[in-house]
Amino acid sequence: MTPRLELKNITKRFGGQVVVDNLSLSVEPGQVTCLLGPSGCGKSTTLRIIAGVERQDTGEVYEEGRLICGDGINVPPEKRAIGLMFQDFALFPHLCVAQNVAFGLTGDRSAKEARVQELLNRVGLGSFGEKFPHELSGGEQQRVALARALAPRPTIMLMDEPFSGLDNRLRDGIRDETLSVLKEEGAAVLLVTHEPDEAMRMADQIALMRGGRIVQIGNPYNLYNAPVDKAAAAFFSDINVIRGQSNGALTDTPFGQFLTPGHGDGDAVDIIIRPQHLRIDFDRQGRGPNPTPQEGVPARARVERARFMGRESLVEFRMDYDGSRLKATVPAVFLPKPGTLLWLTMRRDRCFVFPATA
Repeated sequence: MTPRLELKNITKRFGGQVVVDNLSLSVEPGQVTCLLGPSGCGKSTTLRIIAGVERQDTGEVYEEGRLICGDGINVPPEKRAIGLMFQDFALFPHLCVAQNVAFGLTGDRSAKEARVQELLNRVGLGSFGEKFPHELSGGEQQRVALARALAPRPTIMLMDEPFSGLDNRLRDGIRDETLSVLKEEGAAVLLVTHEPDEAMRMADQIALMRGGRIVQIGNPYNLYNAPVDKAAAAFFSDINVIRGQSNGALTDTPFGQFLTPGHGDGDAVDIIIRPQHLRIDFDRQGRGPNPTPQEGVPARARVERARFMGRESLVEFRMDYDGSRLKATVPAVFLPKPGTLLWLTMRRDRCFVFPATA
């Protein structure tokens, strides 16, 4: 199958600085792909190149196998079958909702009116056609912007932080509604965000960017559970870092020796575990260490601080073994007093081992 959107070796510089660095990516029809990464990593510039607002220095952009930018060809933005949604919605304040949605449509009046009403019904605003943007809530404006972007039936939909201006309370519902409409339309969607939760919630495929490059690409499950490096793991959640030295493919930790294959003797390694996989062993209190193959040696730690976070409690510990600090999350309310001694275990199958970095 020919990808709906394909980027090949895209590079873009501003003032000699590389902003997008040899980036390649493809998006299939009906697929939602998310460009995820910190601010300044090149996500929005990539979108602007696809839209035709910026011109890459090298590389090609293809729409359904047709070259639209590169090798001397540059199809103007209005000739590309691409829909755009941005964080400010950019609705025309002097046009009513129906006129905003119809703005990019061509053809006879009755066909345009039918398409506008179809989309307004689909986004739950069927009776809002005569209203003006200032009469709408932020969530309603976002849905009008979505309907307007979809009205010309684009084959590709580009979305640049489209939910960032919405109230947190409404954001999840609007995301889900938007995703449902996009799936129904069958467009290939490229969504830019710096929020991992948003990417995990919406994307079929996540391309994690850093410094203008895609450092890892795959479905959300694989990126979360098989990060390519420590920074990738930390981008999706808080992490604990246990630093050690590999000797004979083994590294000493507060929880016993861990296998660290592929690292030479004397190599510094970082063993990564997320707070939710560091467990307080309530059954073992007072009985002392009792190793298990999966969890290794229990380690004793002293509570430094505990905070209730709403759905869980976050407990910070100082380890008896070496004085290092680790964090664990516990469902519901658990607020031990500072100084409390507890035993901890950690899931070896939930750890990641990488070469040590600063």
